[in-house]
Order: sequence, then C-alpha cells, then structure tokens
Amino acid sequence: MSTTNPVANPADAFLQPDDGVAISFWIISIAMIAATAFFFAEAGTVATHWKTSLHVGALVTLVAGVHYMYMREYWVQVHKSPIVYRYVDWSITVPLQMIEFNLILKAAGKNTSAAMFWKLLLGTIVMLAFGYCGEISVVPGMLGFAGGLCGWAFILFEIFAGEAGGSVAGCSEAVASSFNNMRMIVTLGWSIYPLGYLFGYLLGTVDETFLNVIYNIADFVNKIAFVCACWSCAKSDSAGAKDALLA
Repeated sequence: MSTTNPVANPADAFLQPDDGVAISFWIISIAMIAATAFFFAEAGTVATHWKTSLHVGALVTLVAGVHYMYMREYWVQVHKSPIVYRYVDWSITVPLQMIEFNLILKAAGKNTSAAMFWKLLLGTIVMLAFGYCGEISVVPGMLGFAGGLCGWAFILFEIFAGEAGGSVAGCSEAVASSFNNMRMIVTLGWSIYPLGYLFGYLLGTVDETFLNVIYNIADFVNKIAFVCACWSCAKSDSAGAKDALLA
C-alpha cells in the first residue's frame, strides 16, 4: 500500500525560521500554557474568596493555549487565517472573561446580581455571532460588522455605566485599579478585532500575514494581561487582609 506525503517537502510541515506568523502562534501558545500554570499556582497563595477568580482566569489562558496549538498547525499547513478556531476560542474565553467582572466584585464584597453576567453574556453572543456570520458570508459583511459593534458597545455600556460599572464605586483602591485596567483592555485591546475585520475582511487593505500577527499580539494582551489584572487585585487585597489581621 503506497502512502503520500501531505506536502512535497516534509520539512514544510514544521516551523520555518522565516515564517513570522507561525513563530508568533508558537510564542503565544506557549505563553498561554505558562500563564495557566502560573495562575493555578498563584490561586493557592490568595485569600479563599479570590481563588475562584484566579481559577476562572487560568481557564481563559488554558482554553486559549489549546486553541492556539491548533491555530498554529493550521497556519503552518494551510497558511490561511484560522477563522473557525479563533471564533471557537473566543466563544469560550470571552464569556469567561465576562464572569471575571462579576467575580472580582463579589470577592470585594459587593452584592452583584445574576442579571449583570447575563447581560454581559448577551452582548458577547451578539458580538461574536454577528462577527462570525459576517466573516463566513452567512450575512452581508457590513451587517456582521455593524451587529458585532452593537454587541461590543452593549458590553462597554454595562462595564462603564451599567450595574458592573456602578458596583465598583466604594471598592478598595486595589479592586478599583484592577477593574479599571480590565475595562481598558475590553475597550482599547478589543478594538483591534473590529479594526481587523474592517481593514482585513471588508476593505481588504491588510493581508492575512500582518492581520494574524496583530490578532496574536492582541490575544496575548487581552487574555493574559486581563487575568493579570485579576491576579494583581487578588494579591493586593489578600496581603492587605493579612496585614490587618496581624496588626
């Protein structure tokens, strides 16, 4: 029985030194795995009411790390944007990040409602569903773009002016600072994605090579830095509580 190689040169199926996009996929995938190990380990060093937040944060980077392994292989083999893998990843990690807004406020002693999370989840579903349907041409590209922006705008409203935004008032300096950093990531960091959709997919002025590098860097910041904001808050608050007990 004869077999054939999937590529003419077997070496082409592996990472090449001149493939900057593939290298970025590898760096991000390993960074996500390292971040996961770090956050799980650090969960054992913070106060009990912060452990869930760090565990959820570790799940964000774990899920992203697994998907990035598949995305990097897809790029190496096909050299096209791994659209399906990205949206599957976002469909899991973005809701987990929305949970963090609820968890950080609960850990700070705020009485938050379940409705806060469900509203953030609704915005996430609208944002990702429209974006994905637009990119695979189920709906017109501009409709997908507009619908995705509406979902994102709804999330921003909730974390700045809605229940989530209002609940941060009166929190400790550590909680307020971390919460603001998380909001800035959702505002500025997430802006990379609609800009990539606009200039890459709708206008075609940015090629897939450059776009995937930008997306990879954005995911690095928007996931790892986002959870780092939660970790920083948990460490500061836990240290403050310990000092208060010792005083």
